Amino acid sequence: MITSFAFALRMLLLCMGARSEPNPVITNLPFGFELGQVAKAIASGRGFSSPLAILATGPTIWFTPIYPYFVAGIFKVWGIFTPMSHIIIQTLNCAFASLTVIPIQGIAKRTFGEGVATGAAWTWVFLPSAVSFPIQWVWDTALIALVFSLIFWATLAMREKRVALAWAGYGALWAVGVLINPSILSLFPFFLGWLAWEARRAAFPWIKPAAATLLVFALCMVPWTVRNYHVFGKLTVLRSNFGLELWLGNNSKVVDTMAPGQHPAGNREEAEKYKRMGEIAYMADKEQEAFAYMRSHPRVTLNLIFFRFMDTWLASTESPLDVLSTGNLLSRSIFLSNFSLSMLCFLGALYAYRSGRPEAFPFAIVPTIFPLIFYLTHSTLRYRFPIDPIILILAISAAAHLISVARSRVANVKKAAAPAPSLPAI
Repeated sequence: MITSFAFALRMLLLCMGARSEPNPVITNLPFGFELGQVAKAIASGRGFSSPLAILATGPTIWFTPIYPYFVAGIFKVWGIFTPMSHIIIQTLNCAFASLTVIPIQGIAKRTFGEGVATGAAWTWVFLPSAVSFPIQWVWDTALIALVFSLIFWATLAMREKRVALAWAGYGALWAVGVLINPSILSLFPFFLGWLAWEARRAAFPWIKPAAATLLVFALCMVPWTVRNYHVFGKLTVLRSNFGLELWLGNNSKVVDTMAPGQHPAGNREEAEKYKRMGEIAYMADKEQEAFAYMRSHPRVTLNLIFFRFMDTWLASTESPLDVLSTGNLLSRSIFLSNFSLSMLCFLGALYAYRSGRPEAFPFAIVPTIFPLIFYLTHSTLRYRFPIDPIILILAISAAAHLISVARSRVANVKKAAAPAPSLPAI
């Protein structure tokens, strides 16, 4: 029921947006940015190539394959950059975001109980980012949040699995997630290490099952890696754009957390340089420039890392006092909602640890490790979205704990204030 309601709400908002007067600037832009351009190239028969709209640049490893091919399939059926394709993609993204309710309930019920599961599920239905991102972005944002939630749910269930086939399936699930969005890969060794540790504590042979997970995961990476080596003559397992992303967040023209005007998608000079040098050489050159800037400007680099930390968790790089005193209603609402969610998330992780729950480790490692790469490169709430279901579960568990403590204290106060029963007369 909750999943259906979530989907209906998102579709209602999508229809309301479609019926409103369109923004001519947005309407005339090919959606999906670089991802949409790659999908266009695939649908046009040019293969996995040309991420820039400015000019054709040839084969690319800018993305991992699953979502670009997914969008390309829609383009093949409903047309490239047509309004119908846009609606189909947005509808499917709304479905992905709505289906995320299911693993949220499963994870929360398994760890914190029915009450937290229901509260987390209904909060996800109305969470602003979970409502708006699937409608606003033609990207893998909603899909990877769903898949990572399933990975986390599977991780908790794997503690009870003793069959190597289940561990192999776990490796395949991780491979699907990484081939959608490699940002989640940083959590893979921690999750697998935790499962191996828990198996060892339970005196269960863990080496062969863990090896099965790694083997299947590696085998799933082989086709994409072979394609990349065949096309570029260099071993690139997943994607090539780390150097560019690092440079966009660490150069002399950075504003707040990045320099969007330097992106080759919109900067003709950079686009021509990218085509002239070739993707691999261009990305390596940008990586060297970024690290050189970071070494020569250590104080600026630390400030940028701090601003990106603030942006990741509070959706603002400004001082909290400035936002609350001078910001408009929207900016204050976004700040307060993210502040509350973030603080409750870390409080929930602390409560889980203090209560001795074995699941406390994966819950704590997600908000600790996942955002690190974005502190170094550049940040936005959309980059954090894959782990928002886990953040939400922790936040709701903390809220439930605080409510329980408050009720207990009120009950104790009432009990202490109650008059003592009078003794019967003799």
